Formats: sequence, C-alpha cells, structure tokens
Amino acid sequence: MNGTMKAVVMHAPMDMRVEQVEIPRIEPGGMLVKVEACGLCGIDLRTIRSGHSKVQLPWILGHEICGTVAEVGTDYTGRWAIGDRLSIGPNTYDPGDPYCIDGKHELSAEVREIAQAWPGGFSEYIAIPPESVRLGNLLPAPPNLPNEIAAIVEPGSSVVHAHEKAGTTVGDTVLIMGTGPIGCIHLAVARARGASRVFMADINDDRLAMAKAFEPDALINNAKEDLSERLAELTDGVGPDIVITANPAPVSQVVAVEVAAKGGRVVLFGGLPHEDSKPGVDMNLVHYKNLTLIGISKFAPRHFRMSRDLLASGQIPGDRIVTNTMPLANFNDGLSRALDGKEIKVVFVP
Repeated sequence: MNGTMKAVVMHAPMDMRVEQVEIPRIEPGGMLVKVEACGLCGIDLRTIRSGHSKVQLPWILGHEICGTVAEVGTDYTGRWAIGDRLSIGPNTYDPGDPYCIDGKHELSAEVREIAQAWPGGFSEYIAIPPESVRLGNLLPAPPNLPNEIAAIVEPGSSVVHAHEKAGTTVGDTVLIMGTGPIGCIHLAVARARGASRVFMADINDDRLAMAKAFEPDALINNAKEDLSERLAELTDGVGPDIVITANPAPVSQVVAVEVAAKGGRVVLFGGLPHEDSKPGVDMNLVHYKNLTLIGISKFAPRHFRMSRDLLASGQIPGDRIVTNTMPLANFNDGLSRALDGKEIKVVFVP
C-alpha cells in the first residue's frame, strides 16, 4: 500500500507530534496491519519522559495493539488472512534459541520488540515483521472484545507470568504495591487463580480511589498509614503470603521483604531505575523468614494467550482497565492525563 498515514512521532523527550508519514513497507513474509487501537502503557510513559536505549529518535512508539490485516507481503506463509482482526503483542523470539526450545521464551537472548526494533502502533498502519509471523505474539481478537480491550492483552501477559511463577492459588493472601493499570490487572489475575484476599497499597489517593472499582479487600495509603501495622491487623499478625511490587520505587522492594509472611513469596515485578537499582534489602529477613524472591521480566506466547482468554472471559475486566479512548489527533491530551494519574489506561483509536 502506498501513500501516507497519520502517526505520533517522538522527536525528543516530551516532544510528541502528530504527523503525516509514509505507510510502512511490508517485508517479505510480513504483513501490513490497519491499527484499530493502541494502548498507552508505563513503558511508553518512561520512554516519553526520559528516552530509551533501544529507541532511536525520531520514532513511533506503541506496543499494545489491536489491528486488522490489510495486506500480506511476498513469500507470506502465515496463518492469518486479510480481514482478520488480531491482538498483537510486541515480542518476537528466535525459535532456535535454547530457552525457546525449552518453552522458556521469556529468557531468550533474542527477544526483539515492536515499537523498539520496528516502528510501533501509535499510527494508522503498522508493518508486522516476518519474525512476528514466524514466532511472535499474534492471536485472533475475540469477537466479544471491542478494539480498545483487544489491544491490551500484552500488559496482562507479564502479570499472568508473575502469578504462574509465584504459584498464586486458593487460600493465598496477596498484597499488591501499586494501583496503576498493572496493579489492577494483578488483582484480577490473583482472583482468577483463587486468592482468598487481595490488598492494595499506594501513596497516591487518586490512584487508590480509581482502584476501588476492582473491589480489593483493603486499600492502604502507606504514606499515611503504617503498612506493617495495617497488614498485621488484616492478617492476625501473619502477613501476606505473596507481595507484588507493581511499581518502580526501590523502597517497595525493601518494604515487601519486611511485610511478607514467613515462608512467603515476594514478586519483584516493577523494574527499578538504573541509577537506583540496589535497594537496601535486609537479606537476613529473607534468610530467617524463609522467603522466596521472584524476578519477573517479559513473557512467553502461552502467557499472551492466557491473558487474552482472561480478558475474553471478563476475569480481567478490560472495561474497567481502559478508562479513556481517544483519537490519535488528541494524543498529547491523553498523554497529559496519563502522566497526571487521571486515568488507569488511555487507548488511542486511529
């Protein structure tokens, strides 16, 4: 397809411009997809604020995508046909990587991502690379999901991976530190896996107020209340079985170790700033409380599929995650609302 399209182009930190650019070229074996919706996530916000080592400006971001196949390239052998509506995850994998052969795609050294290695979805069209067609995260979007919800399969994928690794199950008490969109998805997945009680903690009253829609068993502002004391009241002095740090604050990892129950699991979900990635965790607490520390990064195709299915069943309530849908032309307005914490998730519809 020749011609131009509308796209949001990042020229510098906090310099996002809606422009006309060339429709991307389809690589042999790849596809051209008409973007139906693209979500704005925390990684996008950090990249927009501070840049990213894998993003060479000017660039098009956006990696939470729902789109319809518009064209296929030469030598195309994929399973999707023109007109198919897909949920598109950014990660692609090398099927010959030893970790991929073992089914541990998230550990592969060859993970490449749409919106980093290839231009992203804040645009009217996106070129899906042959790597994605061969082994990426492309799934039919369920008919019952509107475009804006079918676009947000990707953030749930890492959350599903986290709970799989933590073994969240019937009877568990879970504390989620952070009430942004990822924290709210953690609550939904914990409940889907049978957790008995789920508490949420944050230092932002507006975020805590928005999280009420997800019906946690307790909401705690740990800037105003002593978190350890409040959890002791809620758990008869035992503490939560699982603590999830769903935010980028180093102090959260320190506190998570302090408040977890003996024999508990601490899920280090939120990545930390490179300049402050060595918080003063008391490793004696890890030792004497017999804690398990669990690191989570990326996801495998099976997690992407499970996230899609949880959205389709309503167990992840996508209609509560997406709090605003806006046209690309209003990108900077949506960005401002997201940065100010006025929305759980903004999705843009070209």
